[in-house]
Amino acid sequence: MSASSAPWLWLAVAMLATGGFGGVLAGLLGIGGGIVIVPVLEAVLASLGVEEAIRMHVAVATSLATIVPTSIASSRAHHRRRSVDVALVRRWAGFVLAGSVAGTLLASHLHSDVLAAVFGIVALAIAVKMMLPLDNRVLAPDVPRGPLVPVIPTGIGALSAMMGIGGGTFSVMTLTLFSVPIHRAVGTAALFGLCISVPGTIAFMITGFGDPRLPPGSVGYVNLVGFACIAPATFLAAPLGAAIAHRLSKRALSALFGAFLLVVSLRMLYSALNG
Repeated sequence: MSASSAPWLWLAVAMLATGGFGGVLAGLLGIGGGIVIVPVLEAVLASLGVEEAIRMHVAVATSLATIVPTSIASSRAHHRRRSVDVALVRRWAGFVLAGSVAGTLLASHLHSDVLAAVFGIVALAIAVKMMLPLDNRVLAPDVPRGPLVPVIPTGIGALSAMMGIGGGTFSVMTLTLFSVPIHRAVGTAALFGLCISVPGTIAFMITGFGDPRLPPGSVGYVNLVGFACIAPATFLAAPLGAAIAHRLSKRALSALFGAFLLVVSLRMLYSALNG
């Protein structure tokens, strides 16, 4: 093995492992892989010596890129089953997309420690919600309307882009709180994931272009080696997690997801405070 090829090989192996791990957990917990992939990928990049100031940017951007094909396939499948709220998508999609662009542009100007802190704080809040028995609680009998309502989808887009996730974590939780049936919430969130991942990926590619600190095979902050390895590995490994999930109750899965996010959030917060 030549010295010039060694970084590429180790990066590819690490990315395959990241995608496999993310796929199992995504299938097991019924979530998009982003919230799993980002913290694992950040740790992998740290072990490969990628500079701390841009590690979270690369992790978040690469995660968003892997979500694009997943969102396309998922949203098409849900649409065929009529589980996408088309009217809601028409009302919210533009705000979700705008939030994604705004969140990406903001993230590109922040230090990795700040992004890690954002990820940690939001993941901690979600972890607490998932670990508590609040599955049947709702805030309203229907999705609200009004001049202030666009703040919700815009916030979903911005936070999701900053964290490198497809929006399912926020969208499904938000829509179910507004009494949207879970299957319809999941299907609608899949389409929102496309509104987040496409503009977010493009924006991260542009804002990080030419940075000399980037790992091999990067276009802007998106690492193409990571994308090529993580996307198929996640797809192939997800059924294993799904098979395990069918052996557990919904409450046990929710508590497990919450426990996992609790560990992830605390690690991210520790990293941010000691960076």
